[in-house]
Amino acid sequence: MLEITREQLAGYLDEALSDVESARVEQALRQSEPLRRQLRGLMLARDRGEHSIGAIWRRQRLTCPTREQLGSFLLGVHEPEVQDYIEFHLHTIGCSYCLANLADLEARQRESTDQVQERRRRYFESSAGFLQACRDTDK
Repeated sequence: MLEITREQLAGYLDEALSDVESARVEQALRQSEPLRRQLRGLMLARDRGEHSIGAIWRRQRLTCPTREQLGSFLLGVHEPEVQDYIEFHLHTIGCSYCLANLADLEARQRESTDQVQERRRRYFESSAGFLQACRDTDK
């Protein structure tokens, strides 16, 4: 069995590992009581509010590009250094949050004009209904 590090366990808890890496950690957890104790200790430390710089950095996902930056990445309009960083973040680091955001943006790019108009209509109707409800309670 390969060694599982504390950082890999943290990534597992954050659901930030690739599917293959998550499966490897899960398999190791099934086979090792000491590793399960280490995971429980990590969970307790988080529940107490671990405040190391690394923990705060991971929790706040400070290295993640914004959704707008991911959209610009898809369009290829960033400076080469920014494009390279986002490429690294997505495909080398494999950030599950950003990959999910990117997949959503790619799906929206493939939508037909009718689908886009329907989504906008639903947003408008839900917003108009919400605003009307707010006006009714103000009276």
